[in-house]
Amino acid sequence: MAKVSPRTLSGFMELAPRDQMKMEKMLSVLRESYSLYGFTPLDTPVIESAEVLLAKGGGETEKQIYRFLKGDSDLALRFDLTVPLAKYVAGHYAELSFPFRRYQIGKVYRGERAQRGRFREFYQADIDVIGDGKLDILNEAEIPAVIYQVFTRLGLKKFKIKVNNRKILNGFYAMNGMSAKAGEIMRTVDKLDKIGEQKVKQLLIDEVGMFPDKTETVLDFMAIQGSNAQVLEQLERFRGMDETFDQGLDELIVVTRYLRDFGVPEENFAVDLTIARGLDYYTGTVYETEMTEHPEIGSICSGGRYDNLAEYYTDKQLPGVGISIGLTRLFYVLNEQGLLSDEIVTSPCDALVLPMTEEVGPAVAAATALRKAGIRTQLYGEKRKFKAKMAYADKIGVPFAVLLGEDEIAQNLLSVKEMRSGEQRKLSPEDAAAWIRETIAERNSGSIISEK
Repeated sequence: MAKVSPRTLSGFMELAPRDQMKMEKMLSVLRESYSLYGFTPLDTPVIESAEVLLAKGGGETEKQIYRFLKGDSDLALRFDLTVPLAKYVAGHYAELSFPFRRYQIGKVYRGERAQRGRFREFYQADIDVIGDGKLDILNEAEIPAVIYQVFTRLGLKKFKIKVNNRKILNGFYAMNGMSAKAGEIMRTVDKLDKIGEQKVKQLLIDEVGMFPDKTETVLDFMAIQGSNAQVLEQLERFRGMDETFDQGLDELIVVTRYLRDFGVPEENFAVDLTIARGLDYYTGTVYETEMTEHPEIGSICSGGRYDNLAEYYTDKQLPGVGISIGLTRLFYVLNEQGLLSDEIVTSPCDALVLPMTEEVGPAVAAATALRKAGIRTQLYGEKRKFKAKMAYADKIGVPFAVLLGEDEIAQNLLSVKEMRSGEQRKLSPEDAAAWIRETIAERNSGSIISEK
């Protein structure tokens, strides 16, 4: 029978064991950070009814989803974690306490063209706060603090959280007679960072059907820059021209006012009027986060406020605000740039027990004792020469090798070798566990990301 060539589809990522361990450590930091702010874990199905996923998405979303028939069922793979969340909250409304704060980390699927830093299957790490009828603006102000907490705990320093408010944009387009095309304009302008001003201008003329003078009006507005205070001050000159604009400006002022109290430094946060978010369901504050030294990668964390996402599933008003970290993209970029630390332990175990005698019972007992002491321990059971055993220990990158020969067994001790330094000690199982634990804790005390 002909062999099938083992291959991974374009846009899907498989990691080597050490890289997978780094990914797992990033996942752990995300879970701990989200829990720190009172978010509860949640999981939803990867496959949903297509009508559920497309109820509000539409447009570009419909072009990107993986959709298929199974019998008479029209099914699709989830393209994000927010729409399934809206379905979940609507379906479990009576069981939940509001505001409902959840985090979810899982894979999503988009049938877009695979390219550098973009995947068809990728992890998203989301948080959302859902209100019952109302949701205070304070929740929108807290989101940048969560973003800041996550990235600083990971060790990332050179990032910028960009924030805007869709009501400001809708109000601006309304006061300039562009309301009918506001959605198209925002989706086009959202590409400014990716394709540049001239190409966006041409798209506004050719595809949106705007007059050149109107495109200049839009791009001049988007070009408002400066510190957060300066941008807000320049926006004040439009106050009184449109009620929606004024409401959006008031909300943006509140969000920026609380930043210092939430511990977000000015250098990691910027009011940016070009941020609109392409999806239609955002209605208020919107966020995008980029690595300042790698803007070509695009947003690594985005989201915003949505007031009507659940309207297709329930008559209840369930407003929400949330963000999503594109974890696979972030990991890819960091790994490509050599920014993932090699100091942290990426071995599948902390200690590898190597029997040096035919009788393996003492080695089994030693491995069991180390595991009871909380040490991640692997027992090597293959009948191979010492050199091959040590080569295996090197290959998996284990921090400690634990050797049990006749002398160690007779003395009821373990020969423990710290692989990186080559230091070797004869210790009791209790002292061995203490040395291993202390060393591992020290190595893992640094950040996962090591920026140059």
